[in-house]
Amino acid sequence: MPHGWDGRFYPGRYGGAMDFDDYQQAALRTARDKDAKDEFMHLVLGLVGEAGEIAEKVKKLVRDKDSDLAQLDRDDMASELGDVLWYAAVLANFLGLSLDDVAQRNVDKLADRQRRGVLGGSGDRR
Repeated sequence: MPHGWDGRFYPGRYGGAMDFDDYQQAALRTARDKDAKDEFMHLVLGLVGEAGEIAEKVKKLVRDKDSDLAQLDRDDMASELGDVLWYAAVLANFLGLSLDDVAQRNVDKLADRQRRGVLGGSGDRR
């Protein structure tokens, strides 16, 4: 994990601490049934759609605001990032994965790449 971060979210305007699995369980309360028709496709397309909304906001920042990050609406970005997180959490559950485990595996993978000096470049198996 990044230095100084213990993997927990601390109280803010929304209340108490929450880890990834807590978030995943909360997200599932608003998810469709896993057995819903085409649920896997719904979740994957929802995830890329929400990520696309982030890209669209950045595109408009580039096109209309000369890429001035001071003009980026951070509340809008937080909302869209939350939507991405929701889809990631529910999709992970659909695949039988704990969001805590997914997050830890990702941090471990990146730390390994950093240690080996291969953060840059391309390919899943560097």
